[in-house]
Amino acid sequence: MESFAQLIMGFETALNWWNLLYCLIGVTIGMLVGVLPGLGPTTATALLLPITFSMEPVSAIIMLAGIYYGSLYGGTITSVLINTPGEAASVITCLDGHPLAKQGRAGTALGVAGIGSFIGGIFTTLGLVFVAPPLAAMALEFGPPEFFALILVGLVMVIGLMGKSLVRGLISALLGLILSLVGMDTISGAVRFDLGQPFLMSGLDFVTITMGLFGISEVLFGMENMSKAEKPAKVKGLLPKREEWLPTLKAIGRGTGIGFLTGLIPGSNSVIPAILSYSLEKKLAKDPSRFGKGAIEGVAGPETANNAYCGSAMIPLFTLGIPSSPTIAILFGAFIMHGLTPGPTLFQTNPDIVWAIIASMFIGNTILLIMNLPMAGMWAKIAMVPGKLLYPMIIVVSVIGAYSVNNSLWDVGIMFVFGVVGYFMKKLEIPLAPLVLTFVLGKMLETSLLQSLIFFKGDFMGFFQRPIAGTLLVISAVILIFSIYSSVRNKRGFLADDVEA
Repeated sequence: MESFAQLIMGFETALNWWNLLYCLIGVTIGMLVGVLPGLGPTTATALLLPITFSMEPVSAIIMLAGIYYGSLYGGTITSVLINTPGEAASVITCLDGHPLAKQGRAGTALGVAGIGSFIGGIFTTLGLVFVAPPLAAMALEFGPPEFFALILVGLVMVIGLMGKSLVRGLISALLGLILSLVGMDTISGAVRFDLGQPFLMSGLDFVTITMGLFGISEVLFGMENMSKAEKPAKVKGLLPKREEWLPTLKAIGRGTGIGFLTGLIPGSNSVIPAILSYSLEKKLAKDPSRFGKGAIEGVAGPETANNAYCGSAMIPLFTLGIPSSPTIAILFGAFIMHGLTPGPTLFQTNPDIVWAIIASMFIGNTILLIMNLPMAGMWAKIAMVPGKLLYPMIIVVSVIGAYSVNNSLWDVGIMFVFGVVGYFMKKLEIPLAPLVLTFVLGKMLETSLLQSLIFFKGDFMGFFQRPIAGTLLVISAVILIFSIYSSVRNKRGFLADDVEA
């Protein structure tokens, strides 16, 4: 009941006309970047993070969160109508969504995807309401050893699950960890890896790095792969046939459960629940041969799962202060930038802000349902915007955003350097996600490790004298060993190598 009362208070803040406007702006931009192939929520949130400097914290987070879950709605439209996924999680939707469009049932595919996305988003946001507060209360008992072990689990999962090659994932993670060490040590105060440059004494700026890695690199990479999209199919008849309702609702229910549970795991991403949902639906189907030819469950399940993932992925961020994907890492950076600390104390120190953000997710999902169904044809036409018009705008926004961080051309130069780095990483198929997450979590990992070792008087075995920390470290080792074994056996090629959720 206390959570419900807090949620009502959150709605009072979220329904303020100013916050409502920012929610609308966020989900609209999310739809837009989801529709435009190659951009995705990570690029959009990285590019727009600098403009939130002067905004109220609650309005800024509401807008950025809207971009995150809104992009998953937008990616569905182009997957169905022109067989072009707007973001990674929508790749699975192409398998049955576009065949349905070719059969003249594009409206049905978009209808069940929109309904499933709405149900998945609403139910997992309800889960956030009731699961996050008790989990945050439990996390208050965590000390530095437990946080070190928990962060390590998340990082090992990121390395193990986000890449076609474990070695490439390790390269990316180590690069991010090294970059996080630049600047002043939080324990001793010593300055490291500053190359004698005063600009580096305070470390590299997260906003500048992400804008380069995702914004500039996408421009460079996209210019090589500009192609004309096919003409979108016509949208008519948004609801499935009467006999299709029951299997569709069952797929939506299973997708909601899969997405919610996957989002609770640090290091997961929105592609994983979509793949799991599609595999489960195909396995449970009476006629699996329909899949890939226009099975309605092949659209409803994965689309519900990846949107359900968004709500539950907020739980580790709000309760433990651990981002589970690059986009969540940018949201984490937005919290820090606005003087908020995600983690166990967030519900105690800033309840008005956190409950307003949760309430805005209910509002945003409702707005997206309205925007998604009747306006699908219009959104598909936006996907036809040529890269020669889109990419210059991205560069201009990136330069202005990077300069506004510290009013320094140094940051603009750093952004372009990391743009080139990101470009070559994409060419070499080295995932960007581990780099971003280890950069964000590197300071926390180092600080909690040093604090723990000071407490244990330098004895690393002290971690195993703490039941929670010891168990988490064993889990990390098991995940790493399993990832190495799977990599050697070449059984991991079906997972996405560079995603957000």
